[in-house]
Amino acid sequence: MSDPRRPLTLRDVSEASGVSEMTVSRVLRNRGDVSVATRERVLEAAKALGYVPNKIAGALASQRVNLVGVVIPSLSNMVFPEVLTSISAVLEDTGLQPVFGVSNYQPEREEAVIYEMLSWRPSGIIVAGLEHTDSARAMLENAGVPVVEIMDTDGSPVDSAVGISHERAGREMAKAIIAAGYRKIGFMGTRMPNDHRARKRLDGFRAVLAEAGIGLADSEFYEGGSALAKGREMTEAMLTRSPDLDFLYYSNDMIGAGGLLYCLDKGIDVPGRIGLAGFNNVDLLDGLPVRLATMDACRAEIGRQAAMIVAGRHPEGLIGGEVVTLTPKLEPGGTIRQ
Repeated sequence: MSDPRRPLTLRDVSEASGVSEMTVSRVLRNRGDVSVATRERVLEAAKALGYVPNKIAGALASQRVNLVGVVIPSLSNMVFPEVLTSISAVLEDTGLQPVFGVSNYQPEREEAVIYEMLSWRPSGIIVAGLEHTDSARAMLENAGVPVVEIMDTDGSPVDSAVGISHERAGREMAKAIIAAGYRKIGFMGTRMPNDHRARKRLDGFRAVLAEAGIGLADSEFYEGGSALAKGREMTEAMLTRSPDLDFLYYSNDMIGAGGLLYCLDKGIDVPGRIGLAGFNNVDLLDGLPVRLATMDACRAEIGRQAAMIVAGRHPEGLIGGEVVTLTPKLEPGGTIRQ
């Protein structure tokens, strides 16, 4: 366990910039006559330290509000509403209220959302992912409240982390596909500069294929939100281009479901002629004519445990500095040969 760090103060910025606390206050409140050079020096020092102005300083004796900031990359992605539901359910009787912000998978946007949330001095913050800008990480490291990064444990967390190993999830899916006898494998997924979890799954997937002497026979990447129509479109394009493929691995269930519907519509034998698999185990799969193979990412449990850590109610007494790695579970459905 580790104690929350001391929040940064005006004095820290004053010492780092070499000007008085009063001058720092004027700069950060954008008031008073301060030279351009001094203003830039103060702002650079504040950013380097990860200092966030306290918008409620003096308003509350505790200088904390009963809010928990939750930063996620998307609300259109079916994955995150389930996480948010679990967080809300745990916090419901704790006196803490979750406040949500969305980064749209943009690091600079995430940094801005974290800045605004911390400026209100919340009682804790939950952030999806382990990768952040240097400034965002500095702010989280000096927040002085419990910080829990969720969804992923492949990396170095700021404080606590709750999630799965996405590299392991990719490896386990590749092992299942190989064991079922598939060898000519295509992959479809998002462009990955900022979708780090999808990239880690693909890295693990490729590593196991390489160990078996197999390479990806084809791949295709897209931008924008996941959708059934996108999955149909990409699947048609890939099978037209590479008709000898015998397995298609999708980075998420939405495009995977679209691919499955395309194959069924065209009368393609699934899983005999071609196998399919996605990732996340979303509820949508229950309504398909054939259940898509997928990997359960433990979304509800991730949200539940993260909220308990922030609220100080974790059954194992976890407060900070802990990494909770849950085990993703393969759900073979009806699209992988048994």
